[in-house]
Amino acid sequence: MADNKVSAKLSSTDREAVMQAITTIREKLPFLIDLTTEERKALPKLGDKSRAFVSKALEIATQNPDFLPRSFDLNEMRQDIELFEALYPIMLSLTQLQGLVDDTSVAVGSEAYAAGLMVYNYAKVSGKGAGLESMVDDLGRRFARKAKKVQPQTS
Repeated sequence: MADNKVSAKLSSTDREAVMQAITTIREKLPFLIDLTTEERKALPKLGDKSRAFVSKALEIATQNPDFLPRSFDLNEMRQDIELFEALYPIMLSLTQLQGLVDDTSVAVGSEAYAAGLMVYNYAKVSGKGAGLESMVDDLGRRFARKAKKVQPQTS
């Protein structure tokens, strides 16, 4: 097969160790939440450009707490910023890892599918008379097209 990018095995022991590591990560971050799409869209985002703004705002609030209403929780703001800063490198690492896992999965899935297509094509050509007809037909169902629904014409 041409251009095989990944040739590896993942033992069940290693897969289980990775799954346990993921479980450990979840256990060490028990405060993680799951936002709905609507909730996520509604929130103001703290990105790279806004990090300096938030740091300066914290500094101003820390040095001048008198102008803030009593209901403003400066310690909670500080804690949120500290947690964000602590999570940021974790998020970057997990994003990179997730990208690598996704790319690898796509590549090996593509390689497996390409190999399956080759088997199918070889079996169609060379498998006649070898008792493979029913298996080739079974594989060929993957490519069967569904009849398009005829839409009634309106006059």
